[in-house]
Amino acid sequence: MSTGELLSIEPQELQFPFELRKQISCSLNLSNKTDNYVAFKVKTTNPKKYCVRPNTGVVLPRSTCNVIVIMQAQKEAPPDMQCKDKFLLQGVVASPGATAKDITSEMFNKESEHHVEECKLRVIYVAAPRPPSPVREGSEEGLSPRASVSDNGSLNAAKSVSRTRLEQHKHQDNSDDVTSLSRSVIRTFSSGIEILWASAKSLIFKLTEEKNSAIQQNKRLQQELDLLRREAKRGNGGIPFMYVILVGLVGLVGIILGYILKTT
Repeated sequence: MSTGELLSIEPQELQFPFELRKQISCSLNLSNKTDNYVAFKVKTTNPKKYCVRPNTGVVLPRSTCNVIVIMQAQKEAPPDMQCKDKFLLQGVVASPGATAKDITSEMFNKESEHHVEECKLRVIYVAAPRPPSPVREGSEEGLSPRASVSDNGSLNAAKSVSRTRLEQHKHQDNSDDVTSLSRSVIRTFSSGIEILWASAKSLIFKLTEEKNSAIQQNKRLQQELDLLRREAKRGNGGIPFMYVILVGLVGLVGIILGYILKTT
């Protein structure tokens, strides 16, 4: 685990069980251990090869965020299974109530007055888990018939042993083909489920951010409405035109907030 002043990142290395012509994903856990809103941004040296969801976002105070990194299916294996790709995760303190829509590239500019925290992550290919080889039951001695004492009987026994061994090999080859096909189907199904789960978590995170943004906006409008009410009481008693507009906006935000809460 990498522990910085703003974010704790786990794991420190992106490990992909490499398989040809297969999309592979892994996840990063970002933990905000401060009382501030922390904006983050993920960069990579090979953007065409990887897809990061989300690549920018805001981690709420004392909370965590999950980032999914997906490697596109590769047609060729790298030499010696070595990968030179790297990732850079940047973090910076954001304003209270900030959302992903408020993030700009200027926030992560080192030349600005912002304190930008950075963490470099490397990519490692690991061998995909190999299925265990099926154990053959019995032995050739137990399956082969006994040879007779006579010469003719010995010849017949040798032919019988050859036929038995040939049938065993054919049966074993068929069993291996069926087992390999079953494992391939299971791996494909598991990969699809993993991608769907990553998309669902990304959608939930986006809806949560929109809900928090709507709540913050509603609070700000309510404060402005209270201020106008106090000014109206100190004035001539008339109702300002801006007061009527703000009342309508508060009602509209309430309807939108109710819809978001209902959908989430």
